[in-house]
This record gives sequence, structure tokens and C-alpha cells, in this order.
Amino acid sequence: MYYQYFGLTEAPFSIAVNPRYLFMSARHRDALAHLLYGVGTGGGFILLTGEVGTGKTTINRCLLEQLPHDTDIAIILNPALNAMELLATACDELGISYDADRHTLKTLTDSLHTYLLENHARGRKTVLLIDEAQHLDFDVLEQIRLLTNLETNSEKLLQIILIGQPELAQMLAQPQLRQLNQRITARYNLEPLNQEETGAYIHHRLQVAGMSADRIIFPPTVVRAIYKRTRGIPRVINVLCDRVLLGAYGRNKQRADMSMLRLAAQEVLGEESPRLWSWLRPATLALVLAAMGGWWALQEYKQRDAVVTFSPVPQVPPASAIVEPELQVPVPAVIEPSVAVVPELVAVEPDAGELPQSAVEPQPESNWLLEPMMAQAMLWSLYTDAAPPADICRDGPAAGIACISRDAPTWDALMEYGRPLLLEVVTADRFAASVLLLGIEGRQAWVAAERGVLLIQLGELGPQWSGRYRFLWHPPAEFERPLARGDSSAAVAQVANLFAQLDGQPQALSGQNFNAALEQRVRLFQREQGLDDDGLVGVQTLLKLNESLGIDPTGTAARQHLQALAGIGVAP
Repeated sequence: MYYQYFGLTEAPFSIAVNPRYLFMSARHRDALAHLLYGVGTGGGFILLTGEVGTGKTTINRCLLEQLPHDTDIAIILNPALNAMELLATACDELGISYDADRHTLKTLTDSLHTYLLENHARGRKTVLLIDEAQHLDFDVLEQIRLLTNLETNSEKLLQIILIGQPELAQMLAQPQLRQLNQRITARYNLEPLNQEETGAYIHHRLQVAGMSADRIIFPPTVVRAIYKRTRGIPRVINVLCDRVLLGAYGRNKQRADMSMLRLAAQEVLGEESPRLWSWLRPATLALVLAAMGGWWALQEYKQRDAVVTFSPVPQVPPASAIVEPELQVPVPAVIEPSVAVVPELVAVEPDAGELPQSAVEPQPESNWLLEPMMAQAMLWSLYTDAAPPADICRDGPAAGIACISRDAPTWDALMEYGRPLLLEVVTADRFAASVLLLGIEGRQAWVAAERGVLLIQLGELGPQWSGRYRFLWHPPAEFERPLARGDSSAAVAQVANLFAQLDGQPQALSGQNFNAALEQRVRLFQREQGLDDDGLVGVQTLLKLNESLGIDPTGTAARQHLQALAGIGVAP
């Protein structure tokens, strides 16, 4: 197995509950403390909620191990029962005898009450633990509440622990269950791990499996990406890390990297890049590639001794054959509107002697340093069919697209983006150029070249990058500054509609007024995306929202389809 390859004694990321791998974060310690406090005070109900996979079962195991020795416990793992079936199951767990053929709700309740009184007389406590309690019906919950009516002057004779998903707390907050809700003496909602705890959790499990304390298999950048994809949920972290290690083993690597993580996320989390054809028109791609070919041919022409002529060919197939009839496909400024000029090199026969040396020299390799105007046109075409402005960042928003220009000191800042980025570079001979960055994997970068897509070393690109980069995005209409609760504008209405689309809801949470419901939804989304949950709708939140809805193109999809359309392999 792969764990032997890493020098481990066993698989470190099994999803089975193993006490040896117990990782008690501050949240888990607080949850356990609340449960122990509730049991110790002799209260009626104790409530523990948390998302699927956050570690509620782990807390249960710890609770069972730390309960006093004078405690009898009945555990119900499948609460999809009616009231009579649940009471019968509780009696079975506690070893209470009853007539299995002629029992009724009254006889079961009487038997349970008799047992509780006798157990209390012996100086013992009785606990009923119900897991997945969000599946309980209202009448079953009411019957459970009635069980807590039996009490002494100082304590309840039966303590009940309800464990379930967050919707359990919402269910108990309904008016018809207010009597039960008021009897909850301890409650705790178990949150997922934060980013720092995620790294500590991964390292802890590897150490338990036999890894030395000074070894690093998951670098910080990979841990950060794992946290964002898993939202800090331990079970999902286990599944994803297990597949990443398997991928590293298959590639004979000693460390995980971003490419392994992306592949693992696609396999186990179902992450898929949006289909490029949904937002990138074939005709536009053809024109962009024609422009790229024209630029390359022009450079060849300047270097060759042979006479080169260009033969215009008919334009790409009619729009009716590849796009909707009403669609008007714009033509980039570098191409004549009447034809798509595809360079055809024609060497003119020399007057005498052998073929000129320049005509038999091999063509230079594809160049990833692009002329700035052509790089801008390529980037623009990935977002819209509209004609590009003269300068995508200086001319302001156009066709519903805005440009953001920023500086970054390191590559780490660019790894947060999953979209094409335009890098400003200065060539060795001090000329301005651009690089269309499509993604970063470890110490390599996918870039658009003159005739396809290349995978190059960051060390080769780094010395020429000025640190300046640009990207395009679709902002909401009238968006000028971060939106906050109390704002009123068309941008607020559009943001609310985007969240409704994301949630598959027919009606938005708000209109043009930024209300409390929309703010709460924004905070939840920000937590899911690993952002600061301040409730403000700024550029970073909107970029993640666009990414979740597939509004803006991804760098991965652009790379894959540009490469496929170019019809060439990836250059090493």
C-alpha cells in the first residue's frame, strides 16, 4: 500500500473512528466539556449539533470513555422509529424486560419508570443518547420529553443527549417544541476546523501513522488549498488527503503538490472545470488562434531571407453552422473584418543555386512572451464575443466586464486565483511584453503561447515578471464599492439574485435593500470559501461567487481547450 512508500505503518487517513487518531481541537474540547457538564449537573436534555463529518462521533466516543463508572447508558443510533419502537429500543439497551408480544406505549413507559427509580435507589445514573436526532418526529420528541418528568427534589432520573446536524437546533426552536427546548441545560454547535487546525490535524494523523515530526509531506500551500476545498471538515480532509497521497505514490513523489490536489479533488469531491464551450465561442477561438498565427508569421517573416507571401483564405465557417443565427461574432482588431488571415508561407524559387539557408532552418519554438495588445485581445475573447476596447484596464468597464490591476510580491498571491491572469513582463532586451497565465502547478506555470499552451518553469518566468498582473471579471451592475447591510442599489438586487441562483431558489432573499437575511447568507458563503465572514460583499466575495456559478472562465478550462483546439501536445 502507498503508506509503506512514505515510511508509515498504516493508512493515516481512514474515515473509520479510531481512538488512536483522536485530534482534540479547541472546538472538540469545548464540546466535550459541555456534554460532561450537562451529565454531571443532572439536567434533562443535552444538545450537540454539527455539520456532517465534523467529529460528533469522536466526541461521543470520548464522552463514553469519561462517563462515571456509576452511569448506565442506552445508545440509539437509528432514530427513524415511532414512539413505541424508540421506547422498546431504549428498554432493550438498558436490559429492561417487557412483554414483546403485547406491549403498549403505557407498559413500556411504566417499565422504564420502574427501572429509573430502582437505578436511582442504587445510586446509579441513567443516560439515553440518541444519534442523528434530526430524524426524530415531533410526536417522538414529545414522548421523550415526557420521560424527563420523573424526577427527585434535586435531579432528573433520566438524562437525554440529543446529537444531530444543525437542522436539529432549528427544529427544536419551533413553537410546538418550546417545552423541550426550554429543558436543554447544555448545548453546543461543533464548528469545522480552521486553517491552522487543519494543518495540525493532517500532521497529527501522519505522526500517529509513523511519520517523523520533522518531515513535511503536505506543504503549507497545499494545506491551505485543502482547507478551502474541505471547509475544515475532518471527514472530507481524510478522504481528500488519502487520495492525494495515493497520487503522490503513483507519481513517485515524496511531497504533495497542487496538481495532485486538483486531480484528487476532481475524483473524490466531484470538482469539475466548467465546460469552455458554455462561455467561449468556437468562432472567437478560431479568430484568436488566427491572430496568434499571424503574429508568429510576422516574426518569421522578419527573420527569413526567403520572400514570404500571405494567402488569404475564406473566413471560418458561417456563423449559422457553429453558433446561433442571431449571434454576431466580433472580429479582433488585429484581423481584417473581411477574412480571417491564416498565414501560409510560400518560398519563392531563387534565381539560381541552392535553396536559401533561411528557408531550410527549423522554425523557432512557440514563444510565451506575447505582444501586449495581442495578449489583451486573447484574454478579452475568453470572456465575451464583444469587440475588445483599446486598453482593457484604462478604458473602464465595457460589455459588462471590468478589469482589476494589482501587484504581488510572490507567486503565492496568484495561486488564490483560478482564472486567467495577464502578467506584465520586461524582456531581457528591456521591451514590454505580456504573459497569459493559465495556472500554477508547484514550480511550473501553464501559459498561452503563440501556437498553443506551454508548461514552463516559474524560475524562467520570474526574473522577467514585474510583479504586476491583471484579470477580468463580471461585476454586478452599478457595483462601485463593497456592499453592506442597509445599502440599497441595483447591485444589491443582482447579488441577491446570484445567491438565489446558487441555492436553486425561485425567490431572492432581498430586493434592492441589503437585509439581514442576505447578510447571513453572505457570511455563510464566506465561511464556506475560507474568506473573512464579515458580511460585506466586496470584490473577493464576488469573485468567489462568480467562480461558484461559472460566470467567469477558469484558467484550467482555458488551458485544456486552447490546447485541444491548437491540435498540438503540451511542450515540456
